[in-house]
Amino acid sequence: MIITVNLGEKTYDVVIEKGVFARAEKELNLNRRVLIVSDDGVPPEYAKALAEKCKSPVISVIKSGENHKNLETMQDLFKVMMDNNFTRKDCVVAVGGGMVGDLCGFTAASYMRGIDFYNIPTTVLSAVDSSVGGKTAVNFNGVKNIIGAFWQPKKVLIDVDLLKSLPQRQISNGLAEALKMALTFDKELVKTFQTGNPFECLEEIIQRSVQLKANVVEQDEKEAGLRKVLNYGHTIGHGIEIVSDGALYHGECVGLGMLCLSSEPVRQLLLPVLKKMNLPVTCNVDIEKACEAIKHDKKAGNGTISTIHVNEPGTFEMKDMTLEQLKERLETVVEK
Repeated sequence: MIITVNLGEKTYDVVIEKGVFARAEKELNLNRRVLIVSDDGVPPEYAKALAEKCKSPVISVIKSGENHKNLETMQDLFKVMMDNNFTRKDCVVAVGGGMVGDLCGFTAASYMRGIDFYNIPTTVLSAVDSSVGGKTAVNFNGVKNIIGAFWQPKKVLIDVDLLKSLPQRQISNGLAEALKMALTFDKELVKTFQTGNPFECLEEIIQRSVQLKANVVEQDEKEAGLRKVLNYGHTIGHGIEIVSDGALYHGECVGLGMLCLSSEPVRQLLLPVLKKMNLPVTCNVDIEKACEAIKHDKKAGNGTISTIHVNEPGTFEMKDMTLEQLKERLETVVEK
């Protein structure tokens, strides 16, 4: 399946197909210098297999984890490209999860004021969410994604065969972001999560989630309005994620954040779905520290933070909330 993200001269395709990775050279322009970036949590054979398809490949394996999505790692990649004489005609390919994609996209956007970037997600989380849309960033001074740029990929390849070998916790982690898309835009997809087995419908869920996100990005590339809806669950979720210090995955935190900003009927719908996917419905974090992290949210301004609420499946409402109001919501998922 090919989903086209229509953005004028920045238009690109997302190819979702079993086995597409094996013919990457037919989908991507690899007849040049190619920086292949992966992390040490990704099977090394993925980067090696892609390198064999490139005219002049350079593989850079970075350390995994959000704490390595920073300017220091970015500088290391700049040095690798300079040492290997990369020019504006060359490209960067991310082979990994959202952390690798975010970092590579921002590196590509910055090197020589912008070079081509391809994304090959190897996690469900990055496949359904961060690989599409062009939001690239690094973390700085304890604040998530605070420095970055909008830089659209030239193409995205999603090979479901690369995802099925993931541990179940990683698959659940990604499905939380797909559930976010469903709850805000697609009540029929919500029913798939409720009545079906999400683990057996993985390809369908990825396709529908990517199509939903493409629709949003086409209408609002740089988050001036509608795209803010994609932050459902993230405002509180990011606060939880930062203070959990790696104990909780991103999607797990987003699921908790969604519970905080849903009507009671949606909350009652969410609880069994999250449990079915082995996602947490409570957490043990320092509330004050989490609120401090929330205070630095990019959507904060004039003493309030813009948040997304879901009162009915497939719908959303934007609300400005104070930090104290968000603290009260956060307390509903923190273990007493």
